Amino acid sequence: MSSAAAPIEAETPALVLRDFGGGPFGIYIHVPFCATRCGYCDFNTYTAGELGTSASPQSWLEALRGELATAAERFAALPTATPEVATIFVGGGTPSLLGGDGLADVLDSVRANFTLAADAEVTTESNPESTAPEFFERIRTAGFTRVSLGMQSAAQHVLKVLDRTHTPGRAVAAAKEARAAGFDHVNLDLIYGTPGERDSDLDASLDAVLSAGVDHVSAYSLIVEDGTALARRVRRGELPAPDDDVLAARYERIDSRLNAAGLTWYEVSNWAAGDSARCRHNLGYWDGGDWLGAGPGAHSHVGGVRWWNVKHPARYADTVARGGFPAAGWEMLTADEQHTERVMLAVRLCTGLPLNELASTESAAATRIIADGLAVRSGDRLVLTDRGRLLADGVVRDLLTSL
Repeated sequence: MSSAAAPIEAETPALVLRDFGGGPFGIYIHVPFCATRCGYCDFNTYTAGELGTSASPQSWLEALRGELATAAERFAALPTATPEVATIFVGGGTPSLLGGDGLADVLDSVRANFTLAADAEVTTESNPESTAPEFFERIRTAGFTRVSLGMQSAAQHVLKVLDRTHTPGRAVAAAKEARAAGFDHVNLDLIYGTPGERDSDLDASLDAVLSAGVDHVSAYSLIVEDGTALARRVRRGELPAPDDDVLAARYERIDSRLNAAGLTWYEVSNWAAGDSARCRHNLGYWDGGDWLGAGPGAHSHVGGVRWWNVKHPARYADTVARGGFPAAGWEMLTADEQHTERVMLAVRLCTGLPLNELASTESAAATRIIADGLAVRSGDRLVLTDRGRLLADGVVRDLLTSL
């Protein structure tokens, strides 16, 4: 692995060291603003109080335009033409704090520098409390095709532990508003295993999700990240740490309910109502595609070169304003590192991992994994069983550390 530690301006040659990989090309845009900080979150986000006058949505958008323009220039220097943008994902943070007009400006900034495919998937994350029917109508008109809403739970006491500010019913109402505005593809996010969550709370959350008529659900077990307010509460003994057995039982409960409703898994933590409902942008990550990450702290990957931006919005904006590219560092992945990532990601997909990509020792490990009932051989691929999904990290570890 080659990594740069020189000043930012010296790192920009990394952006032209490799050509595009030939697969779909996506753009991720990071919006770093939040109204409040959730206790479990360790993302690169900032409240207005934390930023003060050092940065604002206006300075961020101006810098974003500059970064996209510079990136387009760098890509134009590659041996082959920049591919059409197949997917765009606006995440954060809370993109919906920009409002419908602000998100329209973001999409216009992409269009000004890149060519979008005719069938481009364009997603934005949204907090239910910062949305309204007019918001969804505006972004649908602007060209967004998909909305992902952070629901987390339908239980008020669970939301309180997570420091979520929306009311329990608002996420379902927002999903229905998005559908009414013309969005065929709407996702709701759930978090399960929060301290104090009961089986009945999870059932209520699933009832709410299914009543919303969405075609995609993401469900993640609660992870207590170091440095978060939730981690401090667990460390002080105010809250118990999530229990692995409880998490496994909750996952099975979620999978059973969603399957019965016609949503099937295509990645360990994601379920969709058919192939067309799957998130193509995230599949680009999981399939080892190329993407540009724009915004503070965003990560990019093109042809085996990965780079990441400076994290603070003020420094990000200042760097772009000075004519620089906001990369904080970069690395060129070795063949072994690319293989490791391929195994880690492909194993989590319902399409599985091609067995011919495994080394001989890894193939022997795959045989043992199949014998243990954690995976099956489906044609020429290794595909997790239901039990294997519960132990996906262990399957990856066994494959990559096989002797």
